[in-house]
Amino acid sequence: MTGQAKSNGVTGADAAVLAISSDTMGRGDEALGAILIRSFFHTVGEAEQDPGAVIFYNTGVKLVIEGSPILDDLQKLAGRGVKILACGTCLGHFGLKEKIVVGEISNMYAITEILMGPGKVVNLG
Repeated sequence: MTGQAKSNGVTGADAAVLAISSDTMGRGDEALGAILIRSFFHTVGEAEQDPGAVIFYNTGVKLVIEGSPILDDLQKLAGRGVKILACGTCLGHFGLKEKIVVGEISNMYAITEILMGPGKVVNLG
């Protein structure tokens, strides 16, 4: 379904929101965490159901910029209508605002509104 998020009965407001606070998945070994985050987003891209949104903050914003190992997967999700948001304060802190490739720069008001919405929030980091 190009241009539309797959829903499988779950629509935008009810779909899960992925909150990504790190450019790796889990704590401990950084190299393993980098492998896991790539594997996770590749799998999300092939899943029956898309998330309603993916929000990146803290070092997670490094995943939406030039050179990110998950750009192709994020671009596929965005192409299917999944909202991809990156924290503008975080991008600014790391000096990365000019390097964003996928999604949109957002603010804490929009992020909070989505996180406080009716969907389930899945926190990765």
